Order: sequence, then C-alpha cells, then structure tokens
Amino acid sequence: MGFTKPYLPPVDPADFLRKPLMERMRVLALDWAENGFGSPKMVHTVYIFKLIFLYAIGGITVATLTSGLPAFWHVAQWWNQPIVYQKAILWTVLLEAIGIAGSWGPLAGKVKPMTGGILFWARPGTIRLRPWKWMPFTGGDRRTRFDVALYVALLASLVVALVSPGAHSDSLSAMLPGDSSGLVKPALLVAPIVLLIANGLRDKAVFLGARGEQYLPALFFFAVLPFVDMIIALKMLIVVVWIGAGFSKFGKHFSNVIPPMISNSPSMPSKAFKRSLYRDFPRDMRPSRSAHVVAHVGGTMVEIVAPLVLLFSANMWLTLAAAAVMVLLHLFITSAFPLAVPLEWNILFAYATVFLFLGFPNWDGYAVTDASSALIPLAIAAGLLFFPVLGTLRPDKVSFLPSMRQYAGNWASAVWTFAPGAEAKLDWVTRTASNQIDQFIGFGYEPQWAEITLQKTIAWRTMHSQGRGLFSVLLKSLPDIDTRIVREAEFVCNSLIGFNFGDGHLHNADLIRAVQDEAGFEPGELVVVWVESEAFGSGVQRYQVIDAALGVIERGTWKVADAVAEQPWLPNGPIPTSVTWSLSRPGSATVTRNGVAQ
Repeated sequence: MGFTKPYLPPVDPADFLRKPLMERMRVLALDWAENGFGSPKMVHTVYIFKLIFLYAIGGITVATLTSGLPAFWHVAQWWNQPIVYQKAILWTVLLEAIGIAGSWGPLAGKVKPMTGGILFWARPGTIRLRPWKWMPFTGGDRRTRFDVALYVALLASLVVALVSPGAHSDSLSAMLPGDSSGLVKPALLVAPIVLLIANGLRDKAVFLGARGEQYLPALFFFAVLPFVDMIIALKMLIVVVWIGAGFSKFGKHFSNVIPPMISNSPSMPSKAFKRSLYRDFPRDMRPSRSAHVVAHVGGTMVEIVAPLVLLFSANMWLTLAAAAVMVLLHLFITSAFPLAVPLEWNILFAYATVFLFLGFPNWDGYAVTDASSALIPLAIAAGLLFFPVLGTLRPDKVSFLPSMRQYAGNWASAVWTFAPGAEAKLDWVTRTASNQIDQFIGFGYEPQWAEITLQKTIAWRTMHSQGRGLFSVLLKSLPDIDTRIVREAEFVCNSLIGFNFGDGHLHNADLIRAVQDEAGFEPGELVVVWVESEAFGSGVQRYQVIDAALGVIERGTWKVADAVAEQPWLPNGPIPTSVTWSLSRPGSATVTRNGVAQ
C-alpha cells in the first residue's frame, strides 16, 4: 500500500471477475484480513488533517474566540469552561449536519464528491425518508423547497448559537464565581432543537446525519436545566451511550466485528497480528480466542464497567483510571478508521470524558445524588433509556443509532443485486452523486479494479454474522447470482441519499420504492436481500427479499448461531433458512438447507 496508490489484490482482474461469486468472496475476505480496504495512505492523511485542523483547531478557535477566552493553544484556560463544551457540541452537530464529519469521504463510499449531506439535503427533488407514515404533514418521498428551507434554517440556527457570546447564568455563577464566559443563551437553543426535530419528522436521514439521537438530548439539557443538573444530565447521557454500546455487544455478533475492523486499521501494520485474530488463517476465518478477548474484555466489559465507575465513583484515582480507559478506547477506535469513519464523534467523547468527569468530578458536588431533586435523574434516565430499550427488544421499531448499538455487529443490513447493465438505471434517480463504480473510475481506478475494490466491501460484509445469512439467501434465491452485480447496500445508500452510518433502516423497502419511482427497474433487474437486527435473546434474524419492481417477494429467518458457525465464503453451501412467507406461496412456511427446500 503506497501513499498515493491503493493496494490492489494480487489477482488478474479479468480472470478474477469471471470466477463464481463466493470464490471471489473467499479471495477478497482473505485479502481483507491482511490488507483491509487497501486505501492509499493519502486518504487516511486527509482524514487526519480534517480531524485536527477543521474539527479540533477550528472548533476550539470558534468556541474560544466567540466566548472571550484565550486562543486554542492556551489549553489550561479553556478545557474546563462549560461554554466551550456547549460550543463543541454545537460545532459537531453543525459539521455532522453539513455532512463533513462522520460518513464522509472515500472510507464511507464517497469519492467524487467526498461530501454527501448538504449536497443532497439542500437540493429539491432528492429522496427523503420519513420515519413514520402516520405522522401528519410528512407525506411523500421527495424533498420539497419547504424541506430545503427547514434544513438551511437548522444550519443557520446552529451557526447563530455557536457564534453568539455567552450569557450570564446565576446557577453557573453559584458554582463557579470566577467564570466570566457564561453559557450559551438558552433561548438560542430553542430553534436548533425544534428544527432538528422538524427535519427529522420529514426526513430521518437529516436527523440521524446530525447524530440527533445523541446530541438532541444534550441541546435540551443546555436549554432547560440549571448548571449542576445540566452537568449531571450530560454525564448520564454519555454513560447511557457507552453502556448501550456495551450491552449491545452481548451475543454472538460482536466477536466477528473485531478482526475485520483491526485488519483495516492503518495503525496495525503487522500482518502476523492481524492473522492472529482469525481462528486458523486462511482456512478458518472465524474469530480467534484473541479476538474474543479484545471484543468482550476490551469492548463489552470496558464500555459497561468504566462508565459505571465514572458515574458513581467518589474516589479520585479510580475515576482518573476509568477516564483514562475510556479516552484510550475512543482513541483506539479513531486509529482503526472504521468504515463509517466516526472520527469526530470519538474525539468529542474523549474530550467529554475529561471535561465531565475530571473537570466536574462527583466529589465536587456533581454526583447524581447532588441533583436539585431526586426526580430529575429518574426522569432523565427514563427518557434516555426509552429508545435503547425499545430498540433492543423491537429493532424493527427503533433503528441501530437511536438504539445505541454503536459498532456492535448486530445490524440491519442488505446487499443489492443488479442484472447485467441494470445498475446504470440508478443514474435516473435525482441525486448529487453517481454510482460508486463511476466515482472510483473518476478517481483514477481502471474499471475492472474499481469493480474489484467495490467487491471488497461485500467481502467485508461476509466477514460479519449477517453477511453469511444475506449471501445464503442470495444463493438460494438467484440462480444467476454469479453473473449479477452485487453491491453493499450501505455504499449504495450513500450515493442515493448522501448518508449512511451502518443503519439498515435507511436503505429498507421505503428507499427501494423511492428509487423505483424514478429508476423504473423491470422485475428481476434489482433484487435486494435485507435483514433486520436480532431482537435481544431471540437467536434469529428476519430477512426480506425485495424486488424493486414487485416489492417484498419473500420473508424468512435464519439462526444467528448458524451464521456465525460458517466461513465467510460459505464452503458448505447456504446456511439453513426458514421461509415464513413468499409471493408465490403466501401461506407457506418452508425450511431450506443448502438452498434445497426441506
């Protein structure tokens, strides 16, 4: 892998593309294990520069300059200023809402252009996805001038709150008499809160793109709570995010996430170490014992135990140790460059750990028990836990992000398959980007290598639990699968609506219907296999086969235990699936094993 040149697998491209699909998946999964996506190091350098100069230095400069504080290099004089933390949140929401923070650039499938977000959401006629069909005044699936105005107003309201000087706060002065910067004026936060909700009711992509599921509560706490209660609420918010992520890692999915994530990390150059994360590379690509330890000691346990220590400990050294652990966790995730590239989010959470738990520690009057009323922490806990609990039990009702299942491996996901030549029909859809294959070609890849590069993303999917199920359904449903173009749905979604963050609810049947309105696929030209996350403790995932022209043509399930027991390339054939409904036999229930009805 060079600085400006991508790493390309050691295959003859023409011969490789003639191989059967699952043989290609075997070759590319093994290649991913040692080399990851193969992006040029220049790409990672661009992300690092963006993170340091645009996000960190840019955000701190805006926060300090507009709050009467010294410049960014005087860290000791601003790191624990409450208004700096408030403006760090506002700055992050602004960049996320524009589309230049998470889910940005080549590692998120955006090459030309590298930005989604504003290029889609400020353009009438692009696809929008309302979260609830029953909600009044949200009908339709195309962006109107009203939607554009709502979105632009959201950005403007964030800018106004960000650049306005702080206002005096009696509750702040009572705790910090020497503070002269104040807090963001609560009245200035009303518009961002209302507009973020309004945008989300019209288009869930805008709400999730701004990471509203995490930052909306923070804005609300800024606006309505006195200072001590605000700090306590912010501590509870970040702890719920951490523990939600930790709890979601229980089960069979997460161990499969660690090996391909670390394999893709440019900070882990050792191929021997990467191979050690697989049970018996290259014969058995299931997670090794080392991968299980990294997943459930370095991941699950850390994300539950350390946050509880931070929330309840009154011991300085114990708190300091727990804070160090969480900061290191976020820095590790940042160094791995996961495909959704949530770098800004991780850096913000690392700073939030220091600001909230060391800047305003429990022993200084900021413990949960120091709230002005015992009912406040209870109400906050109930509000913060509602969607994660509901989404854990009913993932069909609450998607991946509001359920706080960050990078847990238990995802709603999909693969899209096109008959030869049919992918070009996506160009008929109103959007601001072309198909990924054309973006990579425009970036300088030769067409065959662009195709192989995109196929690495579906090989990455096979390395995760749901990938084995998705490809099993493909193999039994599409006899011509070896001649079809197969795409990772998350990448396709990025080119259609300008955002995705591993959330399959953004590319479900609703998006496919919206695409079909303009693309006009014939039956069989676009067939999608889509699967919902596993409901906690159910042991199964529920899938749909969707023909863009016909709608849902099959529903069924597979057992997660069967999926994680197989190799990515399914050498033993498809895992068993149970068809609960099909268009051809709507009253039937059929179990298939190795693609054969039982």
